[in-house]
Amino acid sequence: MSDGPTRLTADEAAEGAERLEGWSLVDDGLERTFRFADFATAFGFMAASAVVAERMNHHPEWSNVYNRVTIRLTTHDVGGLSAYDLELAERMSTLAGDAS
Repeated sequence: MSDGPTRLTADEAAEGAERLEGWSLVDDGLERTFRFADFATAFGFMAASAVVAERMNHHPEWSNVYNRVTIRLTTHDVGGLSAYDLELAERMSTLAGDAS
């Protein structure tokens, strides 16, 4: 049994990022900016994402300016991407719905 997340290989990280529409692999992390209709919608997305992240015990690096939410996912404990990052990115994309 594993004691926690393990770092993905470069190939695994690239394959995982490729499956995630709108996400980019940047310096051992996944990054994306979502644009929403307005601030309230962006903030609602962040609140819903925070609940998911807390349940996973895996927290994003993010910022919000008006209708934009910029996110970076990486697993600090392994010094790069883990399966947790891919899962959280997928869940966040689902929560964002039609946001670009």
